Amino acid sequence: MDFTFTEEQKAAAEAAEAVFSGVTPDAVPSPALTTGAVADDIDRRLWHTLADADLLSLCLDPAYGGAGLDPVALCLVLREAGKVLARVPLLETSAAALALQTYADPALREETLPRIGRGGLVLTVATAGRTGHEPAELAVTAHRDGTDWTLDGTHSAVPWAHSADHLLLPAHTHDGGAVLALVPRDHPAVTLTEQTSTNGERYAEVRLDAVRLTDREMITEPDAWERLRRLLAVGTCAQALGLGERVLAMTAAYTGTREQFGHPVATFQAVAVQAADRYIDLRAMEATLWQAAWRLGADAAGALPPAGDVAVAKIWAAEGVRRVVQTAQHLHGGFGADTDYPLHRYHAWAKQLELTLGPAPAHEEALGDLLAAHPLG
Repeated sequence: MDFTFTEEQKAAAEAAEAVFSGVTPDAVPSPALTTGAVADDIDRRLWHTLADADLLSLCLDPAYGGAGLDPVALCLVLREAGKVLARVPLLETSAAALALQTYADPALREETLPRIGRGGLVLTVATAGRTGHEPAELAVTAHRDGTDWTLDGTHSAVPWAHSADHLLLPAHTHDGGAVLALVPRDHPAVTLTEQTSTNGERYAEVRLDAVRLTDREMITEPDAWERLRRLLAVGTCAQALGLGERVLAMTAAYTGTREQFGHPVATFQAVAVQAADRYIDLRAMEATLWQAAWRLGADAAGALPPAGDVAVAKIWAAEGVRRVVQTAQHLHGGFGADTDYPLHRYHAWAKQLELTLGPAPAHEEALGDLLAAHPLG
């Protein structure tokens, strides 16, 4: 089995590296020094640069102006975004666009997808995710009301909600099914309440009070939300991998120049062993990420459904990125907590990514359920 990246995937990664090379994680105030969100809006300049580089349309069909690439290509781009803590809803918009392309009304696809690729339409998705057995879609109810739908309920910690034009929100129906609703941010029955994420970004509690939508704005296919959630989880793993790689590079650079007793601390056995352990974490995060992304794109057969590979990738991403930043803080000493140095920002983003769409124990529980339902051997 050959997991070598294709020329198209490599080109996407190179384009992303070029775009993100001009981004610095200290371009906004430190979350440690603010009483609220670090900024009111996403990085609009970066957003339009991504659009100009055709990275917002990466996975869209050529009929909508896209390149038609797979989740592996998207994750290569998200990996670069994670390295610089890019303040854009690249994952959320890309994942929502793919859901629309796969399931939405043809007229809605024609109306929205080209605009998304050009950077003129920003989407987000509720990603608070799963805590134990409590899925996110249970927070909102959806029921038919004549020829339309009515939605009620509250989603918490919706990323980039104040900056998005539309919110793609999961909801549950009376028969226990899950649907997706494309809700305009400025809908009169939608209320956004300020929230601040762990990494200092502006999130929102989204309250839906008898929001009425047409069939055209609803996705009712049974597997739509589950497939969207898997892609969001894998994309989060890609961001965590990029973040972890940058943090380990920062740690290597610091310990290679910081001297104690006349020698760089990187030459001390205790420091070298800790750094080596974190390198192993990153390689495990990388292997499980590409396996999960490949399963999503290829619909390939495996011992478990794709959800199993996604769970394994998220377990490694959550635990691995936490260990990487903790070791980095330890090896940097007090310098790592200095708000003039970017490491503390990476620590805050790592914690956010660790918990997004569920921490490692939640995915271990989900993996156990899958193993019970699909015994190996």
